[in-house]
Amino acid sequence: MSDSASVQGVAAKRSPRGSLIEMAIVIGLAICGGAAFEALRPTPASGPDKAAEALASAPVEPATIADLPPIVTNLGAPQDTWVRLEGSIIFDPKSLAHPEAVAGQIGDDVLAYLRTVSLRQLEGPIGLENIRQDLNERAATRSGGKVRAFVIRTLVVQ
Repeated sequence: MSDSASVQGVAAKRSPRGSLIEMAIVIGLAICGGAAFEALRPTPASGPDKAAEALASAPVEPATIADLPPIVTNLGAPQDTWVRLEGSIIFDPKSLAHPEAVAGQIGDDVLAYLRTVSLRQLEGPIGLENIRQDLNERAATRSGGKVRAFVIRTLVVQ
């Protein structure tokens, strides 16, 4: 009992001025800690400026788009399901001498590829992304890496 009485006596003896000083010290330490954190944190402005300068100094290569004729064929898995694909190729005109010929060859490859695809492979966003990646790889392979991208403009399955 004497311990609890002495604790209550100490608490009663504390002045409001002493607790104000303690609060001021705690607030001051918090401000110093925040200032130190801000001073040690790297500035984000230095990184993007260098990246923007690098992008601005890089030469811009012109790209050309060539449309492929619409491709209509039946799918591999359900034989009675038809697909129509309209696409384009993006290429550098300096590196590709005869884009019409390459576009025709890529169109033939796309036709042959679509005949092996099942309807299940086309379902959902993952299926579309897989088809897009496969067609990009086929276009790059057929052109020897000169075609930058194969763009699917429309894809209709019926």
